Amino acid sequence: MTAETSQTLDRGLRVLKLLADTDHGLTVTELSTKLGVNRTVVYRLLATLEQHALVRRDIGGRARVGLGVLRLGRQVHPLVREAALPALRSLAEDIGATAHLTLVDGAEALAVAVVEPTWTDYHVAYRTGFRHPLDRGAAGRAILAARRGEIGNPGYALTHGELEAGASGAAAPLLGVSGIEGSVGVVMLADSVPQRVGDRVVEAAKEVAEALG
Repeated sequence: MTAETSQTLDRGLRVLKLLADTDHGLTVTELSTKLGVNRTVVYRLLATLEQHALVRRDIGGRARVGLGVLRLGRQVHPLVREAALPALRSLAEDIGATAHLTLVDGAEALAVAVVEPTWTDYHVAYRTGFRHPLDRGAAGRAILAARRGEIGNPGYALTHGELEAGASGAAAPLLGVSGIEGSVGVVMLADSVPQRVGDRVVEAAKEVAEALG
């Protein structure tokens, strides 16, 4: 730790990260072992985090992430959307198709930013807030492929007619962005997606990842 940082805050944030990585919660003893501090320190950290609803403890005494984290999380989407918009605008204009940024929200894919091209006679309507299962649509499939480590060449996922009849989609996952699972993609009225479009989607995903990094 440097003189400019807070050891207590650092430990508190580490507690939240540890709890976020488990579905069944952690005991004080488990947290003490993982943090390398005594149980008294852990009790104080948990009590402070509980006051802010960032941590809750169940009947068995296991600590879990609290609902207060959701209130903080709701502020993330606008920040992510703002960072991604320049790359999405460029993608939509270059390809002449609707571009979107999609993030994981529980078991679903959630479109948090959408940009439609300005020069085309027609394009697929796609709205911010649109949800669909992760295993349907190019956006979700790209995320799942990255999660499984299966996103090799060509680096993007392709689908046709899974979410909208007659529409094809291409999406590439966001890679190297800590704490965010998502993808950048396009949807177009076509029987298939040309390779050049897929390559451009991969490029846009890299641009968004850099903007968020």
